[in-house]
Amino acid sequence: MIVAATIVGTGLVGGVYAAFSIMVIPALRRLPDAEAAAAMIAINRAAERGPFLVLFGGTAIAAATLGATAVGRPVTSDLAVAGASLASTAITVAVNVPMNRRLDVDGARFWPTYARRWTRWNTARALAATASVAVASVATRG
Repeated sequence: MIVAATIVGTGLVGGVYAAFSIMVIPALRRLPDAEAAAAMIAINRAAERGPFLVLFGGTAIAAATLGATAVGRPVTSDLAVAGASLASTAITVAVNVPMNRRLDVDGARFWPTYARRWTRWNTARALAATASVAVASVATRG
């Protein structure tokens, strides 16, 4: 059950990240900086209060649990799945969330830098989540 929760949660979270890099941020970059910054601030606030926070937190807990149960066993795909999922979580906590906080304060002045840097790191976390799901997919076929 914990494996499935990790895989499904990571896939859903990774899909959200990918959608932002592929569609949302490029669309916001077509707006004036003040409008784009205001829209992204609103999106970030909604993400931190709603079902996404439950999905994000639940996935992190599932991945940490999966990783903890895999420690001490011979190297398994469970450890790789958990590690890639948690790498995505770590990027979020260490990079994307602090940038969101700075956008709250600096708004339109920070938007051009934010959009480039945030998207680069967002893509990295999407790729980490995708790697987690890919490893799980390959492991189930083995």
